[in-house]
Amino acid sequence: MSRIARIRGTALPLRGDDVDTDRIIPARYLKAVTFEGLGDHAFEDDRKALRGAHPFDDARFSAASLLVVNRNFGCGSSREHAPQALYRRGFRAVLGESFSEIFFGNSVALGLPCLTLSKADIAALQELVDREPATGVEVDLEALRVTAGPLEAPLSLPAGAREAFLTGGWDGLNLLLERFEEVRTLAARVPGPSAS
Repeated sequence: MSRIARIRGTALPLRGDDVDTDRIIPARYLKAVTFEGLGDHAFEDDRKALRGAHPFDDARFSAASLLVVNRNFGCGSSREHAPQALYRRGFRAVLGESFSEIFFGNSVALGLPCLTLSKADIAALQELVDREPATGVEVDLEALRVTAGPLEAPLSLPAGAREAFLTGGWDGLNLLLERFEEVRTLAARVPGPSAS
């Protein structure tokens, strides 16, 4: 199983409250048969409207693996394509003031931790990585701390999600595959459709 205890990398600051899933990935990409390539279309409409001035188009953040957001990130529709697009763009954690419950759940199922910090700590972290994009950021799920240069702050993550990441229990498919004989045994006991 894929245990997630620490994530290290650089961060991209994405400012603004109430960023909804329609903005994260436009609806026209919901028709995709697979999630492959969705990362290229993350925030596509916002990026076009800003003509290269969107943080996702800023070369300073091209290698960022952590996304730093504000309040109520991922609100709107329940599309799992939104966290998929962020994950496939290379993000391995999202730090924010708060998250939509459905976006949070879809992210956990994907192995993309969404951790909360205070408004002041988010503002300080966004300012730091905007000013110094090469700053290394470490997210520690065991200690529930984030460290970025001189900044150190507490993180919050619901106990169930934290346990799932630390044990690898977030990865439902691999859990089933590792215990496939138990699945087969249970399936054999379940009555099939009756012949009429």
